[in-house]
Amino acid sequence: MEFSVLILLVNAVATLYMTGLIWMVQIVHYPLFAEVGLEQFPQYARKHQFLTSIAVGPPMLTEALSAALLVWYIPPGVSLSMVVIGIVMVASIWISTAVIQVPCHEKLAEGFTTSIHQRLVLSNWFRTIAWSARGAFVIWMLATVISTSLVT
Repeated sequence: MEFSVLILLVNAVATLYMTGLIWMVQIVHYPLFAEVGLEQFPQYARKHQFLTSIAVGPPMLTEALSAALLVWYIPPGVSLSMVVIGIVMVASIWISTAVIQVPCHEKLAEGFTTSIHQRLVLSNWFRTIAWSARGAFVIWMLATVISTSLVT
């Protein structure tokens, strides 16, 4: 297997993992924040941040690094513009995470606030849709590689 295809496979696995995880977070996890209770919430929120970083840190880094590596190792049938679009998608997710979701989590760690919770849930739809689109995009890139290899 070509190294470039291996990088794309790693990228796809990380992206699809995050796509599934973000849907679970959006539909189940974030809405349940409101059920924790005001007194227990700050401790819950801090523990949540720590444990979530373990679950999302490695795959997010893997996704970003493998997306960047594709610039130098472009798989057969994949264009540079496809790679750049993929990187822009990853960057938009990271920017949303850093600028919107992380600050919401930091404020919630001080104490539950309905308005901050609603902002978190509502703003997270961007990441949910973006990761879903990115998941479809990496599947399309893989299909392009497969169809190219069948032709040659």
